[in-house]
Amino acid sequence: MKKENRQRQEDLGTQFEEKVLYINRCSKVVKGGRKFSFSALIVIGDGQGHIGFGFAKANEVSDAIRKGGEAARKNIMTFEMEGTSIPHEVTVTQDGSTLLLKPAPLGTGIIAGSKVRAVLELGGLKDVVAKIFGSNNPLNQVRATLKALSQLKNRQKALVARGLA
Repeated sequence: MKKENRQRQEDLGTQFEEKVLYINRCSKVVKGGRKFSFSALIVIGDGQGHIGFGFAKANEVSDAIRKGGEAARKNIMTFEMEGTSIPHEVTVTQDGSTLLLKPAPLGTGIIAGSKVRAVLELGGLKDVVAKIFGSNNPLNQVRATLKALSQLKNRQKALVARGLA
């Protein structure tokens, strides 16, 4: 399985940048006191339209980050870009989070909240406006962002499919 993963990265021919978006400490009360465990939310991207995320839990922070990075490398997806922006507006609901992504003119920058901004930057987008409604759960925000990016369609392919070009 690890060989297959390496081949997939080589097929893409890119280096992925890894970013830790969120670390949560969880405690469990046991007979001897409190036992702590950690969960980590990791996002990877190459800046060229490939992105992935991983969520992992472990008893140590470093193990959670390592496991999250491995999970992210297994969940790489590709999305459509139009220059430095997205081809069209999209609205997505994921659990309690609703995300609105809109294309923006060249030079606008990424106008978005922290988790959504990190995902869009790692994906290589530079001019996008985003607004998240509802839940501020980091995992749901990242899932909503990836769901929205996966729904993007190429403008030319859509016109050809409709018989307009």
